[in-house]
Amino acid sequence: MNKQQNSGQSRVETHSADYTKKRHVFAWILSVVAVFAVAAGLYSAYVYFQAKNAVDKTYDSKNSVTVKKGEFNGKHSFAVLLLGTDTGALDRTEKMGNTDTIIVAVVNPKKKRYSLISIPRDTLAQMVGAKSYTMEKINAAYSIGGAKMAMKSVSKLINVPIKYYALVNMGGLMKMIRYVGGINIKPLLSFEYSGYVFKKGKLTHMGGAGALAYSRMRYEDPEGDYGRQKRQRQVITALVKKAVSLNSLSNLSSILKTVSSNVKTNLPFSALQSIVVNYRSSAATEKSDYLHGYSTYIDEASYQVMATKELQRISNYVRKELGLQTETISNAETYQNKKNIANGFKFGASEDQTYTVYSKNSTSSQSSESSDTSSRSDEEQNGGAGGNGGSGGGH
Repeated sequence: MNKQQNSGQSRVETHSADYTKKRHVFAWILSVVAVFAVAAGLYSAYVYFQAKNAVDKTYDSKNSVTVKKGEFNGKHSFAVLLLGTDTGALDRTEKMGNTDTIIVAVVNPKKKRYSLISIPRDTLAQMVGAKSYTMEKINAAYSIGGAKMAMKSVSKLINVPIKYYALVNMGGLMKMIRYVGGINIKPLLSFEYSGYVFKKGKLTHMGGAGALAYSRMRYEDPEGDYGRQKRQRQVITALVKKAVSLNSLSNLSSILKTVSSNVKTNLPFSALQSIVVNYRSSAATEKSDYLHGYSTYIDEASYQVMATKELQRISNYVRKELGLQTETISNAETYQNKKNIANGFKFGASEDQTYTVYSKNSTSSQSSESSDTSSRSDEEQNGGAGGNGGSGGGH
């Protein structure tokens, strides 16, 4: 694995301008029902119930939570964890893949805005719900313990309550794009990937496989995972706009079938209906941000480590958007930071450094002798994860 250059430095200056632009990515939250809402308004009750049936198939009853009366009445803020998994697409064949797209979406009706907080896939985080104290890349949480662990791990990472999620299988994204007749995008940079050639700024018509290839490339992007996140948002935005167009409704049955088999959420149809009806004004303004990390290597694997100050910044923002009091963040990540800083690690330093993952309440590094199943959740033992513990030279 080639180590990235310019690691150990914050990417705030490089990316802050990009993330202040208004994007209509709020539609992702509504993507499960956007087509259905339009269909219900334009077509017969038969189409409406067909749509409802498709949405009901996306419902994850295993991770169901109680929706309180009036919770989505348009007056209260709420958060949803948005996940994009990489199974069933191009060369991916694993049953339960990592989530390369992780976004905390917060809707604030009082300020008539929504916020999208991206969490880099390589972020070091505790796998909350694992049988033993385990630190992994945050994108492994879903493959280890499903949506429940993903929600708990992200919630603990930034100290905000998250009880709802929506997951899209990237393989289904390819089918969806094909059914809507493809999408038109101006690539943000020039590159080749999986046999496809993309030219910066040239309006390009992309089919399903092409759009997925465009959104998945990472190593040739000078912005790395942050650049990929922007391209993913670009594809999703174009897809949703095309999906809710009148022309796309001619393929409604195919679209509904794709959604029902490639989307999972613990938001019931009634809640999704309420969101569509009651929170339209919240789509007026969008604010994007992301955890700004520092690149390092742990056991020769590339990670993004978040400074405690940065975790606190994001936590404060999200909690305020949800109408909650801010709290001093204290979790496994802040514990690891404290131990590493005590041993000479400096966030923001340009020189190579060593970041060590310590065992809980111990001065020794996290043991690498635990078995694979010891780090799995009590409920699920699916998939694998990145390397744990130890220490490695990092940039």
